[in-house]
Amino acid sequence: MTNGSRAKKDLVVLVADADTREAMRALLRRHHTLAIRPIIFDIFEHDDRDPGCLGRADGYLRPLMDRYAYALVMFDRHGCGSTRSAPDIEADVRSTLERSGWQGRCEVVVFAPELEAWVWSPSRSVAECLEWPPRKPELREWLEQQELWNPADAKPTDPKAAVERVRREVGKRRSPRLYGLLGERVTTRGCTDPSFNRFCEILRRWFPIIEEENQ
Repeated sequence: MTNGSRAKKDLVVLVADADTREAMRALLRRHHTLAIRPIIFDIFEHDDRDPGCLGRADGYLRPLMDRYAYALVMFDRHGCGSTRSAPDIEADVRSTLERSGWQGRCEVVVFAPELEAWVWSPSRSVAECLEWPPRKPELREWLEQQELWNPADAKPTDPKAAVERVRREVGKRRSPRLYGLLGERVTTRGCTDPSFNRFCEILRRWFPIIEEENQ
């Protein structure tokens, strides 16, 4: 019997900040939306944020190996201190985790460039969560006017700057609660972000929906 099969909980997630923590907490509770079985999970923030997740995730997670079946590390490429591609960063951190004892039970998702890339889905709920008033111009049109969104692109040029600019425009502060709302309400259908799709693929591989026998 492996350590994973003895684990008390399904998943431990190490993230870089409270925004990611709240978004992940909300998303992981939506198991039907993610097409996975219900899971028991914990989410922790690294004190050194993105650089800590990049360089010291193995030390943080090593004491937790016998308590969880799987480990997932998530952080921003922009801000972690590395100029390498997201897939290369993921491979390096995953290799370090495996050498520390998580072999076959760990994955890494690097947001490229940042978590905010997930925010800008085609969902109508994005404007509602950002508290954009029901007025003209619509949110995307306004961002295009502000030269924060190229009309030819699927997402704003700088996703984080776009979120922050919208929040200033509506007179609201940026807060982790915003990301929790987005995680709760924004549809995942039609999302083309590679890191989000990779996140879903990992979860579906680890926690597939098992049909009951003799149904």
